Amino acid sequence: MSGTVSDYLLYRLNQWGVRRLYGYPGDGINGILGALGRNSEFQFIQARHEEMAAFMACAHAKFTGEPGVCLATSGPGAIHLLNGLYDAKLDHQPVVAIVGQQKSMGLGGHYQQEVDLPVLFKDVASEYTVMVSHPSAIRHAVDRALRIARAERTVTCIIIPNDVQESPYQRPPQVHGSIHSSVGYSEPRVVPKEQDLRRAAQVLNEGKKVAMLVGAGALNAADEIIEVADLLGAGVAKALLGKAVLPDELPFVTGSIGLLGTKPSWDMMMGCDTLLMVGTSFPYSEFLPPEGLARGVQIDLDGRMLAIRYPMEVPLTGDSQETLRALIPLLKRKEDRSWRDSIEKNVRQWWKVAEGQAMKEANPINPQRVVWELSPKLPDGVILAADSGSAANWFARDLKIRKGMMASLSGNLATMGCGVPYAIGAKFAYPERPVIALVGDGAMQMNGNAELVTVAKYWKEWKDPRFIILVLNNRDLNMVTWEQRVLAGDPKFPASQDLPDFPYARYAESIGLRGIRVDKPEQIARAWDEALSANRPVVLEAYVDPDVPPLPPHITLEQAKHFAEALFKGDEKAAGVVSQSIKAMVEQLKPHKS
Repeated sequence: MSGTVSDYLLYRLNQWGVRRLYGYPGDGINGILGALGRNSEFQFIQARHEEMAAFMACAHAKFTGEPGVCLATSGPGAIHLLNGLYDAKLDHQPVVAIVGQQKSMGLGGHYQQEVDLPVLFKDVASEYTVMVSHPSAIRHAVDRALRIARAERTVTCIIIPNDVQESPYQRPPQVHGSIHSSVGYSEPRVVPKEQDLRRAAQVLNEGKKVAMLVGAGALNAADEIIEVADLLGAGVAKALLGKAVLPDELPFVTGSIGLLGTKPSWDMMMGCDTLLMVGTSFPYSEFLPPEGLARGVQIDLDGRMLAIRYPMEVPLTGDSQETLRALIPLLKRKEDRSWRDSIEKNVRQWWKVAEGQAMKEANPINPQRVVWELSPKLPDGVILAADSGSAANWFARDLKIRKGMMASLSGNLATMGCGVPYAIGAKFAYPERPVIALVGDGAMQMNGNAELVTVAKYWKEWKDPRFIILVLNNRDLNMVTWEQRVLAGDPKFPASQDLPDFPYARYAESIGLRGIRVDKPEQIARAWDEALSANRPVVLEAYVDPDVPPLPPHITLEQAKHFAEALFKGDEKAAGVVSQSIKAMVEQLKPHKS
């Protein structure tokens, strides 16, 4: 084709199926922006900040399975991408970053905005970072960046100097030293060897009390997980990134695991004699069976992630769905269902506990109740995004996922500020589906308020206008406050933790969106109905109590000691914290008929 290197860049991206770029302009990518202006097949989404563009590209990858692509100018624009790109890397998502650079003839001359970009991206895009130094090189740069991003499920980076962007594209000549690449990638069928599958089946068949833990790598294997759990009489816990793997209405699904997890998940892990992990790198070993008390089998497509969380007897490298399909014929149905029955009883009791905790009085609103009352109102096919912070607690515990829904958050990086851009990326990928984000006021002030401007700019292009951001306004960086109390034994440090109050709902109204504010529990149900039936995006601001504790499923003596120390040291919220903590713990101890 004729045209510039930038024109060819878009042409090649188009051949790979890329139709949308998230980014922010700057003179370091003028050549690419000019090509975008000439190309009607691409949609350029202007974020408010390059970090947000990277989050949106990550969300695109998480919710579609296809590579997300983000674009940034040289120098500061490239630097801004990093946090969002690390989010993608740590959660194993295919994202391609395209960044500008100063003219190649000036590199090394300490020119304005000159940053050593190959070094900058060397870690986050460790599998492939390339600077295009010749017009012919753009072809294989794009082909390799997309192919490696998909094959390795990781971040790759293409750096293009300003003068190269505007140079005429040259087809690689048929000479020594040239590279002639092509478009296309097909995923392999990765299944362990037969003898390893038989070893795994033997371990699982010999187990009397099997527990399963599934994560994002099992999102395509729901039917197989259900069948395996039925054969083994197992319960299934879900890592946060695997929340949408199975519907929560299934009686053997124990819900989330870890500090944000449920008591049935904790009890199952502490009581099992065999652990089967599928598609998860869940990092917190203290929530897995004590070493030596359970035998282990793990399935993961990335062999590097096997047997590093728990000492596995049989680590299996393979695709979750394909490996489970190969394993199922080798499994024997367990006739003794007492273990399964006990798990299901615990799950039924847990949902009663969760409801009781959500309905406890608070000042002015219990944040759990806001999320609990949303759960039965979730539209079919909804896409859910959660930010890091206490909002993630209620996302993990109080939302019941149904079949066909999708949900995600920043898993391994656990970065603040991703909730709103995740939701925007999901909405552009699926404009016909409702999208809801659960965000704390800290994350909203950090990034979300600015990205509401992006929502206001684009929402009329979406087929379904249902786009809701729940803001839990507690005027506190609540997760860290509780971590200070329980993990460090320190009282709340107001100088670092107190947040300024902000009129989130009124701000949304001021930029043409719908704003709804609730500060009484009896307003919650009606507010959700109004938000879900609105003809435009909505910010639902809930004025909630920061003293409601995000209780872990099991409180250790050390945690209890630290908590008491924090209060005795003069925590300014001691009275409210003690009151709410007692309410929550009493609810856990109450007998609940199942």
